[in-house]
Amino acid sequence: MNDKSGKKVKAIEVHNGKKISQLLSEMTQTGFQGRKLGEVVDVWEKMIKDPNVTIFFGYAGSLSTTGQWKIIKWLIENHFIDVLVPTGANISEDIVDAMGFDYMKGSPVADDAKLFKEGYNRYYDVYGAEIDYLEMTELIADFIVTLDENHRYSSRGFLHLFGKWLSKKGIKSIVSTAAENNVPIFCPAIIDSPYGDAALIARSRGFNLTLDSVKDYVEFMSMGEKVSDTGVIYIGGGVPKDFIQLFAVTGDLLYKDRKIPNRKDALMRKGTDETYYPHKYAIQITTDSPQWGGLSGCTFEEASSWGKEVISEKTIQCYSDATIALPLVAHALAERVKIKRKGAELTSLFDGKK
Repeated sequence: MNDKSGKKVKAIEVHNGKKISQLLSEMTQTGFQGRKLGEVVDVWEKMIKDPNVTIFFGYAGSLSTTGQWKIIKWLIENHFIDVLVPTGANISEDIVDAMGFDYMKGSPVADDAKLFKEGYNRYYDVYGAEIDYLEMTELIADFIVTLDENHRYSSRGFLHLFGKWLSKKGIKSIVSTAAENNVPIFCPAIIDSPYGDAALIARSRGFNLTLDSVKDYVEFMSMGEKVSDTGVIYIGGGVPKDFIQLFAVTGDLLYKDRKIPNRKDALMRKGTDETYYPHKYAIQITTDSPQWGGLSGCTFEEASSWGKEVISEKTIQCYSDATIALPLVAHALAERVKIKRKGAELTSLFDGKK
C-alpha cells in the first residue's frame, strides 16, 4: 500500500530539552494509546479556546491520595474547568494533605493485618493514617454543625459553603479553591465518603444534616439555560460520568414543552417529544473496558445512541491509568495554553441559594 495521504506513522526521536507538549504532539503521529493521549491534549486545548463551550470535569477513583489533587486545583484556578463532578473521596482525601498531614509510599504486597493494627489504611501502594483520616472527618463535622438544621442543602450549596469555610481557615483544598473561583461542585454520591461519616458525627452531636438529591439534580439541570455548547472530561467513570452524561439528554424534562430555554441545535428522535443536546467535545481517560457493559468503560460511540455525544474528531477516548495520563496532559496544557480563560459564569443561577 502506497499511502500518499501524509498520515504516516512517525517514529519518536529522543533528544534533550524536548518539552512535554512537544512529546505529546509527536505521540499523535504514533499508535495505540500513546496516539490517543496526544489527541487528548489537542481536543482539550480546542475546548479551552472555544469561547462558547462550558467544560464539565468528572472524576472517580481515589486520585487525591496519589498526589493528583493539586492538578485539579490548577485546572480550577485557570478556569479549564467550569463545573466539577467528583466522588466524595476525591474532595475529602485531599483535605488530609491540605491540613498538613501526609500519605506515604507503600507496597501493594504489604502485610495488611499489620497495617490495620498499626493504624494505617492502604490505597493499593499508598498508606494513610486512620488518625489523620478521622481528623479530616471531624473537621467536616465541625463545619456541618455551623449550618441551618432546618434547611435542605444540595451538594452544590453544601460544598460551596464548606469551601468558603475552609478558605477562611487557610485550608487550600479542591473545595476551597472551587469556592474562591466560583466553580460549582456537584457530588451526587457525596454520602459514600467521609462526608457521610461526618454527617454521622454531627448527628452524634445532636445536629441533623439534610442533603436533598432531587434539589441537586434540579440545580444541575437548570444550568442548561446558561450554556451554549458543552465539553466533557471524564477521568475514570462511575457516578460522576453518568451524572454529566445525563446533562445532554434529560435536562429537557425540567420543562413542560421538553425544550431547554435559550439552547439551540436540539436533536429529536423518533417516537418522543424530548430534545437532546449532545456534548460537542468529549474526553475520556479510563482503564475500564467496554465489553463488560458498564458505564465506566462505555464508548462515546455507544453513548451517541442515547444522544449524549456527537462522534467526531472532538471526541477522544484513551485507555490509560489516570496517574500516568493526567500529569502529562496538564503539563502539556500549561506549556501550550498561554491565554487566561475567562470561564463560564454559572454562579448567578444560585445567587441567594444555600
